[in-house]
Amino acid sequence: MSLRLCFWGVRGSIACPSPSHVRYGGNTSCLEITAGGHTIILDSGTGIRPLGVQMSEQGVRTATMLFTHTHWDHINGFPFFGPGFDPKAEFRIMGGHLKEGSIRDVLAGQMTQPTFPVPLEAMQSKMTFEDFEAGDTLSLHPGVTVRTAPLNHPNGATGYRIECGGRSICYVTDTEHIPGKPDRNVLGLIEGADLVVYDSTYTDAEFESKVGWGHSTWQEAVRLAKAAHVKRLALFHHDPSHTDDRMDEIGAEAKAAFGEAVVAAEGMVLVV
Repeated sequence: MSLRLCFWGVRGSIACPSPSHVRYGGNTSCLEITAGGHTIILDSGTGIRPLGVQMSEQGVRTATMLFTHTHWDHINGFPFFGPGFDPKAEFRIMGGHLKEGSIRDVLAGQMTQPTFPVPLEAMQSKMTFEDFEAGDTLSLHPGVTVRTAPLNHPNGATGYRIECGGRSICYVTDTEHIPGKPDRNVLGLIEGADLVVYDSTYTDAEFESKVGWGHSTWQEAVRLAKAAHVKRLALFHHDPSHTDDRMDEIGAEAKAAFGEAVVAAEGMVLVV
């Protein structure tokens, strides 16, 4: 049984559609995983809007949403998720990073006046909201297990490992590493994974001036992948200042360092 991953938004911080952000895309974080016939949506940045269009066209009305955290670039597409307004649709929405409040509170909070005119209650789909603690193991569906781990990010974040049919995909974004000290939480989560999607916002050179911002580098992604015997690596959460040409350069350097590394791009599909 295979796992299928499609990238719908790969940028970090802010959406940046422009002529210099075409090949890799300008939408913020959103991934779609198909596991055992079930749809799992990871984060709801602006990339969730086109995903919602496709789901409506294909008649997909059920999914589980897993949030790494609730900074704007990971939630601000949620009010534009078309299937959320479909009374026949049903969604299980989960978050594991909040120490106070709930995932529902945060999503509802961004949809209140004067910042947004349409309240959460206008979304007529059946939504079930669940909070857990990063580190928990979740059983989403028969045969689909999700392991989680806390990440080093302001206000907290959660890393995910989706397992189905002996295959595994890890989603580890919005985490900051400590140079020379591999993150044991991350290593434990990604050990032996078939595919790891990792926060590669900066280069090691750029990171020096970004300490405390909560992000990592493509070089650290490679170091972790090698240490954890990862089979494939996808660089993710691209800095808005990194143009297509710059991402081409980073991709070439990463592939030279780790032959199974790719740069995530909108529309890219990876199957394990």
